Amino acid sequence: MRMDPLVRSGIVLGMGFGGFADGIILHQILGWHHLVCYSAHCQPASIQQLQLEITQDGYFHLALWLVLLVGTAMLFRAALQGVPAWRGRVLVGGMLAGCGWFNVVEGLVDHQILGIHHLLPGHPHQLLFDLLFLANGVLLFLIGAWLIRSPASPAAGDRAQ
Repeated sequence: MRMDPLVRSGIVLGMGFGGFADGIILHQILGWHHLVCYSAHCQPASIQQLQLEITQDGYFHLALWLVLLVGTAMLFRAALQGVPAWRGRVLVGGMLAGCGWFNVVEGLVDHQILGIHHLLPGHPHQLLFDLLFLANGVLLFLIGAWLIRSPASPAAGDRAQ
């Protein structure tokens, strides 16, 4: 996979957006887990424990916000450098690859190696959900890599500027 400044910035942006999707959808909206779970089902035993879990999720989101700032700066720098082959397809591919990379790393490290949480903790098919999360990450990465490598399309929105 080529790693020009547009691809690199897309990967960093994708990691940030992938992390935000995880935090917003799985932590906040669905309430499946938090960054660190203190019980098998990831349900807090007290208000204080819930506050701690929410604070830890907040630090997670702060780190992701910083990743997005870095990715935005990288994208701006790529634009100023006059990157050849500035194509939306390449940027989107980089972002999908970055999102997939986030899911794979987060799924392997947090779910499997450290065990600080699982995708759907306490569910009878907890491992299956974790493996589907990893498979989703691999699929997003592969689609992103394909978009980055695929030849330029003659569509107006995909031409180099």
